[in-house]
Amino acid sequence: MKDKKRAMGRGLGAILSAESKASVNSATDEGADKFVGNIMEVAIEDIEANASQPRTYFDEKALNDLAQSIRNLGVIQPITLRKDGSKFEIISGERRFRASKIAGLKSIPAYIRLVNDQELLEMALVENIQREDLDAIEIALTYQRLLEEIGMTQENLSQRVGKERSTITNSIRLLRLSPDIQNAIRSGEISAGHGRAIISVEDPEKQQEFFNKIVKENLSVRQAEQEASLMKEPKVSLKKTPAAKPNHYKKFEKNLADILDVKVEIKTAANGKKGKIVLDFKNEEELDQILSHFR
Repeated sequence: MKDKKRAMGRGLGAILSAESKASVNSATDEGADKFVGNIMEVAIEDIEANASQPRTYFDEKALNDLAQSIRNLGVIQPITLRKDGSKFEIISGERRFRASKIAGLKSIPAYIRLVNDQELLEMALVENIQREDLDAIEIALTYQRLLEEIGMTQENLSQRVGKERSTITNSIRLLRLSPDIQNAIRSGEISAGHGRAIISVEDPEKQQEFFNKIVKENLSVRQAEQEASLMKEPKVSLKKTPAAKPNHYKKFEKNLADILDVKVEIKTAANGKKGKIVLDFKNEEELDQILSHFR
């Protein structure tokens, strides 16, 4: 079993060389194919925030929590950068970039976008999906990039890669799992089938508890799906609703109540074969009044 703390980017792309940083800026430049569709490690000091980034506020506690996760697990989902000379501008992933700086990382895994690389990138990503050695999270990330960066619709993507739309949708849903659960799928500790069972449970805390149970009890995918169904279904009350009282019983209760001038209730067993008549009284006087009718 692989190390569950292996993060995306480690071992998948070397730190960019000075030569490549300086010479490759366009998809038509020599060596551009090494960038397009691949994950590269980019030095933090070479990355600049996007000046047109609409988001200006980043919650400090959330960033520190993410930084701690990155210290423990690494950067699970690479950021996306556009190359600008020897520097790189953030297209997406500024939270991950900021948290990585807090965590003390020297470099971060990233997808590199180049000038006029749209068609080249699409070809590289579609080709990437066809590889047999990709794990489920890498496939989900590639689908997501084709939808977000290339601007494909799910219908177009389905036709382009020869997969059902439901397959693509279920794959991308795995990216809603927490980083450590995603990492467990990547390392082979649990399967994508386990991940789909976990994501069907909406509460993130319950998802984590469920994940821990799957690992601890070594549940199969089938067992995990059954467990997820039980977690989603509301508990059925065992208390039975009493059967409606027959009208002739109600009529008898009213007639006897009028005669005795007290509340009268007929109670029957579930099978209706036996029961009892209950007469309510508040004090001895009312009890004597009831008994007087039977003397």
